[in-house]
Amino acid sequence: MGDLFTEIKAHVASHKPRIVLPEGTDERVLTAAAKLAADGIVKPIVIGEEAEIHALASQWGIEVEGLTIYDPVTYPHFAEMVAAFVERRKGKETTDTAQMRLKDVNYFGTMLVYMEKADGLVSGAAHSTGDTVRPALQIIKTAPGMKRTSGVFVMVKDEQKFVFADCAINIAPNEEELAEIAVATAETAKLFAIEPKVAMLSFSTLGSASSQETKKVAAATKLAQTARPDLLIDGEFQFDAAFVPAVAQKKAPDSPLRGEANVFIFPSLESGNLGYKIAQRLGGYDAIGPILQGLNKPVNDLSRGCNTDDVYKLCLITGMQAIGQTVTG
Repeated sequence: MGDLFTEIKAHVASHKPRIVLPEGTDERVLTAAAKLAADGIVKPIVIGEEAEIHALASQWGIEVEGLTIYDPVTYPHFAEMVAAFVERRKGKETTDTAQMRLKDVNYFGTMLVYMEKADGLVSGAAHSTGDTVRPALQIIKTAPGMKRTSGVFVMVKDEQKFVFADCAINIAPNEEELAEIAVATAETAKLFAIEPKVAMLSFSTLGSASSQETKKVAAATKLAQTARPDLLIDGEFQFDAAFVPAVAQKKAPDSPLRGEANVFIFPSLESGNLGYKIAQRLGGYDAIGPILQGLNKPVNDLSRGCNTDDVYKLCLITGMQAIGQTVTG
């Protein structure tokens, strides 16, 4: 995993994206922000009351001189932010309710990204997934052609890199949703220098079993192929037929994947969550994520059990996403 993050750090540092960390009074977050600033990789923006953050930094022995600190209460462009939020919410918020809402650090941080005063956001060390994702869906919203966000893990072991999805958000995606997740995940793979070879997973390989579940995956495969004929997407596949060339030769000899898939789309959140944890715990893979995809601008969710290194790395990934979106327009 070190080599992967060495590459990411070099790429992100050449652009220095601005990453918002709304949880500026959390020791793990503040430590990671200070390290990112000292390393010159991203420009961290931490949210909180400035005097409190400085007091905590002093208590914890953290150097915060290189950080940008914004306090919603004293932010000089707060009125502009309130007006932009009311306009974005299209009648669902008044000026009064917006002023209250934007004192919430996640809403405030998300608006900084929306107003292009920051390039991405990382939260969740002290907040639930809902607290992190809800403002993003309301304000940043999904990217053109996308109706939902989804969560992926990049699985890394030595020189091997694979992408698993959806492992974090959608419990039981239908065929249209599964196709959309496949396309979004292929694009995410490219950010990590993975040329996507996408397998749509099931307990059936190209009709070897027939049920409502297998038909859903087969239909999703066709939708994804139609939407993006430039991408290599095939299915439905059992995992071994997608991953082991010798098995693929027997079960799916005509598939262009040839048992060399590196992007795996699971048919449900249940299977995706189990799959990545089995690879992590039994296979010895590092699981990087969850990385949220499908939004207009990058927002990522930490686990509340995260450590400083997790915060640091997710900021790098968020920077990668921001740079990827800038480069591809």
